[in-house]
Amino acid sequence: MDLVPALQEPLKKVLGPATAKVMAEHLGLHTVGDLLHHYPRRYEERGQLTRLADLPMEEHVTVVAQVADARLHTFASAKAPRGKGQRLEVTITDGSGRLQLVFFGNGVHKPHKELLPGTRALFAGKVSVFNRKLQLAHPAYELLRGDDVTETVDSWAGALIPIYPATAKLESWKIAKSVQTVLPRAEEAVDPLPDSLRAGRGLVSLPEALLKVHRPHTKADIAEARSRLKWDEAFVLQVALARRRHADAQLPAVPRVPAPDGLLAAFDAKLPFTLTDGQRKVSQEIFDDLATDHPMHRLLQGEVGSGKTLVALRAMLAVVDAGGQAAMLAPTEVLAQQHHRSIVEMMGELAEGGMLGGAEQGTKVVLLTGSMGAAGRRQALLDLVTGEAGIVIGTHALIEDKVQFHDLGLVVVDEQHRFGVEQRDALRGKGKQPPHLLVMTATPIPRTVAMTVFGDLETSVLDQLPAGRSPIASHVVPAADKPHFLARAWERVREEVAGGHQAYVVCPRIGDDIDEPGDPKKAGRSPEDEVEKRPPLAVLDVAGQLAGGPLKGLGVEVLHGRMHPDDKDAVMRRFAAGETDVLVATTVIEVGVNVPNATAMVIMDADRFGVSQLHQLRGRVGRGSAPGLCLLVTEMPEASAARQRLNAVASTLDGFELSRIDLEQRREGDVLGQAQSGARTSLRMLAVIEDEEIIAEARQEAAAVVAADPDLERLPGLRTALEALLDEEREQYLDKG
Repeated sequence: MDLVPALQEPLKKVLGPATAKVMAEHLGLHTVGDLLHHYPRRYEERGQLTRLADLPMEEHVTVVAQVADARLHTFASAKAPRGKGQRLEVTITDGSGRLQLVFFGNGVHKPHKELLPGTRALFAGKVSVFNRKLQLAHPAYELLRGDDVTETVDSWAGALIPIYPATAKLESWKIAKSVQTVLPRAEEAVDPLPDSLRAGRGLVSLPEALLKVHRPHTKADIAEARSRLKWDEAFVLQVALARRRHADAQLPAVPRVPAPDGLLAAFDAKLPFTLTDGQRKVSQEIFDDLATDHPMHRLLQGEVGSGKTLVALRAMLAVVDAGGQAAMLAPTEVLAQQHHRSIVEMMGELAEGGMLGGAEQGTKVVLLTGSMGAAGRRQALLDLVTGEAGIVIGTHALIEDKVQFHDLGLVVVDEQHRFGVEQRDALRGKGKQPPHLLVMTATPIPRTVAMTVFGDLETSVLDQLPAGRSPIASHVVPAADKPHFLARAWERVREEVAGGHQAYVVCPRIGDDIDEPGDPKKAGRSPEDEVEKRPPLAVLDVAGQLAGGPLKGLGVEVLHGRMHPDDKDAVMRRFAAGETDVLVATTVIEVGVNVPNATAMVIMDADRFGVSQLHQLRGRVGRGSAPGLCLLVTEMPEASAARQRLNAVASTLDGFELSRIDLEQRREGDVLGQAQSGARTSLRMLAVIEDEEIIAEARQEAAAVVAADPDLERLPGLRTALEALLDEEREQYLDKG
């Protein structure tokens, strides 16, 4: 956070152009303030050595260790045929393990003189394996000399050595030296926390926290600094969100109260089942919001299959009852068509307003997608502008300028994370006054993440499954270790089909050799994925192999995102009607596809998908009364992190538990939607899962501060910190959520 001019000073001026260039390019640090907020990842104690036994492969590490022995070897090589080639092998130890350092050629002279047995130093380099032993080749090092009052000891003041997030181009100790250069300027940091809050929670001042985090003398210093800096991050972010909620509450909206014996009542009367307690409770929260004269902003989280669509439909019917229109925005054409089909089915004659045989209090439900024919599109646009259609379901085609509404009262956004910020806002802009907004997601989000990411929305959670839903059994199929397990998987699919049911087979790739966007092959691959060099399995290949092999004689069809929309719809209709036995698809079936007769799913290369995505996919089976089966096929070795991830998915059906696992395995920035914000995440110290209490308390404090002083006139330090946090892109992101 660039807090004041002293902290806004470019690093180029303070550290020189060469160092500043590396910091900007590799670490995204540009100003003195940026560098002061680049906190140590951990600390080493002088008297204690790090555990060499725990070093991660292929990572850039910094270790403190002692030289056990050093040997200089001379050998003949192409460059030095007379045996003048030199290799220095240094073994370092920390009591837990040993590590070999290797230096070649001209690089041996200095370390040969300096790295004598008994010498202690910091070593940094990339861990690799040679002859089955861990080694660092040509590591950078910095000697730690006893009690001599040398420059080294000065730069490592105190007993605790800060280890910074570093890069191959800039070792941790070089960053530490740069920090020491700018640390005196920390005195000028303006404190964003109100005095009363700081005193009430016993937090140190910001300058003191910065000093203690970079130059701690004791572990207590580190703890004090961390708790203070976490509060800064949580509080400033929550103030930004609280101001957003406050501004929204000032906007006017038309209250929408359903007629007592109108469309909603008629719909409820014809439902063949009773609503779950959760559906009733959440519906009431939504109806209360719709009845107010400022816009509803609500996030509806529902477990896979918890009946979110029904809750959203009842909200849309309430708005139509009150004379308005409702629009539902879906991320894909397959999903828009699916929603349209299931809503028309649920409503029956109530969806045929103004048509022969339609119910008296019915309305028209129209579909609007980019691939519709001109005549159908013209009619849909006409129905919207005249108000004939009370409900429209569509893709981003709804956002185009041509689309006009008679009186848009409610916008429902399905699977929020699939939409850019601008899209949600463009649709909201089509109301005469700001319409109410309901955002739905089937990806369970831990409470603190919801508070941090969707902090401008009130949250409702549906965590009950409707009666009659069957549990889903999930198993990992280790195809490489136990090939007969895979053969058994295909037998299980045949058994399900023989029992009158259907199955999905999901693959990560389409297979026409054009990388599709969002291909898991490209997304965040872990080192063990890199070991696995073959391309991910593809729909087109697998479908052919199955149809001619283990599933011969069954009706096998394919579905993927690059098919013509009419073809996709035809395939989905045949599958829904039970005419196809097995659908081999990409993740286009991930959300919203509802075929109750499908009971089995085989996910190929399951390790290529994220935890939440696997949970979403699995939710496509077991939607009827027959039990569901999900088989996660992988070739990853048993000890790998990827296998542990799959075991976690197989062991629980609790989406909230899985989303915590997912979050712990990914960087916080991914969660905070930096893909949408275009800015680096502002959270450097705060961890949204661990720091649950701080976030919840910061939200309360922020709401109180904003209620008392919406423009923060009495808190200039907080205003400055907010301006720094909300660079333009990030402000838009928070604005539009």
